[in-house]
Amino acid sequence: MRHDKAALVLDLARRMAASAEGVTLGEIERDLNVGRRTAERLRDAVISLFPQTEEVSDPPNKRWRIRGGLSAFEQAPTTAELIELAKAAQALKASGESGRAAALEGLERKLKSAMRSTTLNRLAPDLEALVRAETIAVQAGPRPSADEAVLAEIRQAVLAGRPLGFIYSRPGAEARSRSVAPCGVMFGRANYLVAADRESGRIQTFRLDRMSAVRSEEGTASPPPDFDLQGFASQSFGIYQDEIEDVVLKVAPEGADEARAWRWHPTQSVEDQSDGGVMVRFRASGMRELAWHLFTWGERVEIVAPERLKSVMADELAAAGRALDRARHPG
Repeated sequence: MRHDKAALVLDLARRMAASAEGVTLGEIERDLNVGRRTAERLRDAVISLFPQTEEVSDPPNKRWRIRGGLSAFEQAPTTAELIELAKAAQALKASGESGRAAALEGLERKLKSAMRSTTLNRLAPDLEALVRAETIAVQAGPRPSADEAVLAEIRQAVLAGRPLGFIYSRPGAEARSRSVAPCGVMFGRANYLVAADRESGRIQTFRLDRMSAVRSEEGTASPPPDFDLQGFASQSFGIYQDEIEDVVLKVAPEGADEARAWRWHPTQSVEDQSDGGVMVRFRASGMRELAWHLFTWGERVEIVAPERLKSVMADELAAAGRALDRARHPG
């Protein structure tokens, strides 16, 4: 076990208290990485220590939950948990996400205000030292935008199952009024609304910083019943969604170790080659973003498939060459 039994019991109690529907033995096995007999022993230990634990029938399973929460003593966060929360807020602020950073900073203040003063005084020196010793390296790239008012309207529409209306502006195109069924938001190098067209049902993405006059509209508009936001996000190499392709990349021996440790895509497979290199395979859309990423690998990566990725890479190289030529020969 990665923790001693007491820590696992307390961890499970927190999970039971944090879940409105309760947890099953299968979920205990999965989340705590233990076997069935250990999961049963941990459940029994929680029931013994917390008599308020309830058993809930959910055929074909049984669930266990703790209503009313746990005491401040049992819920006191650790130094590592508090520093990770502070770093997450710092990362959001550094990337321009001041609204989301403020939400995490507010949560941090609430946690600290609920802690006993003796516990907080004990943790404070370590927290201060780690805050000074750790920072976020800000990488070049677009500054994502997640205006609090825009996010609030999107969330309201999602929760109420109502249409979302807005004006969408794209470079080089006339601004258009849109009304969609919101499915969710993807946060990343840029932040996107994922929504279904109300007529065709086609799933589309809209950059939040290009949306204005965002409002929840009257009526009902829900995502397709089989839509899964995480599954949708996993289809693409980045954010842009287009045709899904079988991607095959041959990585030279000098880049093999890095390629094995790299997370290319959720569907990836990495095969060792006789020359010491590796072959990377996955299915994804977003060939342009993949081409941009492959620039960073230089000569260490050869595109085997698909042909469209080769074409996109050639187009991007040609565009970069033209820009460089203009810089060398201005006017």
